[in-house]
Amino acid sequence: MIRCAWVPEGDELYVAYHDEEWGVPSRDPRHLFEMLVLEGAQAGLSWSTILRKREGYRRAFAGFDPQRVARLDAEKLLADPGIVRNRLKVESAISNARAWLEQDDPVELLWSFVGGEPKVNAWRTLAEAPAETDESRAMSKELKRRGFRFVGPTTCYALMQACGLVNDHTADCFRYAEV
Repeated sequence: MIRCAWVPEGDELYVAYHDEEWGVPSRDPRHLFEMLVLEGAQAGLSWSTILRKREGYRRAFAGFDPQRVARLDAEKLLADPGIVRNRLKVESAISNARAWLEQDDPVELLWSFVGGEPKVNAWRTLAEAPAETDESRAMSKELKRRGFRFVGPTTCYALMQACGLVNDHTADCFRYAEV
C-alpha cells in the first residue's frame, strides 16, 4: 500500500491519522473547530507532537465545544501538561472560539474559499505541494479580519488539507482516490 511520502513509517498514530482522517472532507462544525485549534497549536512544532497531545487537548478544551472553550481560563490551561503550554496559542484558541461563535455559519465560511467543494490536486511528490495558496492567503486574511488568531496562510492551508477542503494526497497514495 502506497501512502503519501510525508507519513513517517512506524508512527502508528500518524499512520492512522493519515489513513482514516487526513484529507477527508469535513463539514462537522466541532471537527473543523478542533482542527483550527490544533493547526494553530502546531505552528512551529511537528504534527506528531500535536497528535500525541490530541486527547489531552480534547479533555482540556471541553471536546472542542466552542461555547465551552470561549469560557475557559487560560491560566488553568497553561498548567495542563496534556497540551502545548504556549500562552499565545492557548489564548488564541479561546479567542478563536469566541470569533467562531460570532460567525453566522463558520462551516460555510471555511468552505467558501474553495467554492463549497473540495479542490482536487494531483501532486506526484510532496515537494510539489505548496505551503500556502491563493485560497489559504484569502482565508487567512478574512479570518484575521473577523478576529481569529494564529491563522496565517500556512496554518490555513494545513487546515484545508486536514479537513478535505483540498485533496493533497499524492496521486499514487491509496487515499487519493478515496477522498
